[in-house]
Amino acid sequence: MRRVASVLVANRGEIACRVLRSAKALGLRTVAVYSEADAGAAHVALADKAVAIGGPKPVDSYLRIPAILHAARDAGADAVHPGYGFLAENEGFARAVEDAGLVWVGPTPQSIEDMGDKERARLLAKAAGVPVLPGSGRFAPGELDGLEEAAHEVGFPLLVKASAGGGGIGMRLVERMDDLRKTVEATQGLAARSFGDGAVFLERYVRHARHVEMQVFGFGDGHAVHCFERECSIQRRFQKIIEESPSPGLTPEARAAMAHAAVALAHQERYRGAGTIEFVLDDDTGAFYFLEMNTRIQVEHPVTEMLTGLDLVGMQLRLAMGEHFGAQMTQDRIQRHGHAIEVRICAENPAKMFLPSPGRITRLVLPEGEGVRVDTGVREGDTVTPHYDSMIAKVIVHGPTRDAAIARMGAALEGSVVEGITTNIAFLRRVMNHEAFRFGRTLTSFVDVHRADLIG
Repeated sequence: MRRVASVLVANRGEIACRVLRSAKALGLRTVAVYSEADAGAAHVALADKAVAIGGPKPVDSYLRIPAILHAARDAGADAVHPGYGFLAENEGFARAVEDAGLVWVGPTPQSIEDMGDKERARLLAKAAGVPVLPGSGRFAPGELDGLEEAAHEVGFPLLVKASAGGGGIGMRLVERMDDLRKTVEATQGLAARSFGDGAVFLERYVRHARHVEMQVFGFGDGHAVHCFERECSIQRRFQKIIEESPSPGLTPEARAAMAHAAVALAHQERYRGAGTIEFVLDDDTGAFYFLEMNTRIQVEHPVTEMLTGLDLVGMQLRLAMGEHFGAQMTQDRIQRHGHAIEVRICAENPAKMFLPSPGRITRLVLPEGEGVRVDTGVREGDTVTPHYDSMIAKVIVHGPTRDAAIARMGAALEGSVVEGITTNIAFLRRVMNHEAFRFGRTLTSFVDVHRADLIG
């Protein structure tokens, strides 16, 4: 393995700043890349060196593999960390990085490919003994023979899901047969535009569901551990906005079984680095089923870090640097304490279906204090552009109990001020104060069921 003394972060915003800080703490020289829109961004100022890679749109910059590799060579970087989003789960990018003689900070390209194909991932999960929801084979655009028969076998309600999808993109709920074909065709079009692959598959929809994920870390040799679960059920448009741990909906028995299943899949895959295995938990029966594996660091990884004291990004980098710490990272040494909650403050308008609200931030006050962490990539005076994700900051709190963590988050949000643009801060405060949330009734339908209470 090539010696790693410097790392290029192939991303922007909050996650770029997060990775750069861990890299600096390990004594690595840091390199940022930036688009025209991000020339004055926080992650550019934080890095030791920054390289321009193209125009404001992602397709002209952060998705340009040749430009990123050229930047790495020019800056003398030894390794590339992809963050999340953009090219983080692109096996072609991972292979290109390795072919260029650089160290890829992430799982093997083969693991990314295996888990990026949702149908193949389901088969691999089954082989590892992980419970999987009833589902169909894939349907490519223009090839819908047998669609209705497959839907009968899966059963309604069902989800139409992009085979190459992720992040909640390319998922549509279908309640009845009459809507199936047009929904499949629409989802195929979206998937083709978003992922370059229009194939979809059908999967049984669990109506009273929780979305629970298990953080895993593997060492590439079959040894893997879990770092406990995060519940991510509070969502809009199938995308997470609030995460917490421990899950208020998991029994100790279900937690142990879910952790065992996640580690079994990581072991089978000889997984390398940080990954997250996502499950749907049937709140009526307590049964859980495999959804997908994200072969990257998650947006919500600070929840786990606040509970365990681990630096997951630092662990990714240490593994890439060739450090052998797997023998010391045994399951019994990973302990968690208290309760942690994360919220995503976004430039969006909840009253208008969470429509993004770009613009210049004229005033920015983010919380601080004991048990409070803020991860952000913006500063007062920065502009939130329409070209990228609308997230402004993540606020993460820790408390000795769930009630204490909720109270701390409420206070943190009361002390958060973003002016110049519309945000979801008031919406997040209402969630924290809602009786159903406080009692742990956090199903994936939460926002839709309580919309009138949450959106003023």
